[in-house]
Amino acid sequence: MTYFDDLETRSADARAAAQMATLRRLLDGITVAPDAWRATAAAVRDIADLPKLPVLRKSELAEWQKARPPFGGITVKNLAHVFQSPGPIYEPGGISHDWWRMGRFLHAVGIGAEDIVQNCFGYHLTPAGMIFESGARAVGAAVLPAGTGQTELQVTAARDIGTTAYAGTPDYLKVILDKADEMGVELKLSKAAVGGGALFPSLRQEYADRGITCMQSYATADLGNIAYETPALEGMVVDEGVIVEIVTPGTGDPVPEGEVGEVVVTALNPDYPLIRFGTGDMSAVLPGQSPCGRTNMRIKGWMGRADQTTKIKGMFVRPEQVAALVAKHPEVSRARVLAQRDGQQDAMVVQLESSGTDPEVYAASIAETLKLKGTVELHAPGSLPRDGLVIEDQRSYD
Repeated sequence: MTYFDDLETRSADARAAAQMATLRRLLDGITVAPDAWRATAAAVRDIADLPKLPVLRKSELAEWQKARPPFGGITVKNLAHVFQSPGPIYEPGGISHDWWRMGRFLHAVGIGAEDIVQNCFGYHLTPAGMIFESGARAVGAAVLPAGTGQTELQVTAARDIGTTAYAGTPDYLKVILDKADEMGVELKLSKAAVGGGALFPSLRQEYADRGITCMQSYATADLGNIAYETPALEGMVVDEGVIVEIVTPGTGDPVPEGEVGEVVVTALNPDYPLIRFGTGDMSAVLPGQSPCGRTNMRIKGWMGRADQTTKIKGMFVRPEQVAALVAKHPEVSRARVLAQRDGQQDAMVVQLESSGTDPEVYAASIAETLKLKGTVELHAPGSLPRDGLVIEDQRSYD
């Protein structure tokens, strides 16, 4: 087994010490921030102190960028590209070695200097194409910057050039392979690095049956690579250049290991530091160490979206409101809001893990915080599901 670098197999203590040193430098360098934020940041002396800082939401970043274009006042260094994602939100890009940290993933897939990568991620405005091209450069591979569409030309180029590896969404590879079959063309593709969509087991098996090793990464335009599959195929190993937390949706509070929550990422990128950036994605920590020998934390992969905002009786109920409700009552450890139907009308049930015995005690604060009245159910501490849901829509419209 070979590794991209020695960082992948270092001890947990060595990793924590190195990441904390980098984090401290980044925090000290952030001067355009409210005084209260900087005062709290000055007290962060351990990675475990990170939850003292608020989670930065994408919606907040968009507002910052409107007020102070293009990057919201965040100091960006070594700028080479500016990208635009839906919102719009603007992301910087650099061209220094493995700026997006995607080389680690491509190496795990087995892509190297002997390969030509057919990069079918988009190069127009959004950064996905450049993210994977930067990773290919980091492992010494050549790139066919194919982008998306024009599938017949993709097949012709793959045949003529002899591309050996694919980068793109999981399903577009099948489109190319099916078109090649239709054209009677045999391709040399044997490796696939995918992202940006779900890789279903049946699709992975179809590629395996064709002799193609297919693995997926978890990356975003703002953060670059966050986690990636390895040949062990047991969850995703967190990248060495980020710190990942799993928190209760609507809060910045870490959940116990193994519970589902929102993925919050701190990017240790000196060119574009993002501190406690809420991805809006759900996942959970996978206990133990990967059999592949990499020692960093693992997550289970993408498990849904954290924004569970639901309209009930014409009013939006948000995870932040549910968190505020719990904070009002020290004896309440967890809450779950159920959106249901009562005949032809919406109904709301609020389940509370509480040591209390009188549901009516909570009626007033529920109405005040959620702006709706609902039925209150009390549950024993620890009895509600640990699936990351704080708002569950149980309504059927059939």
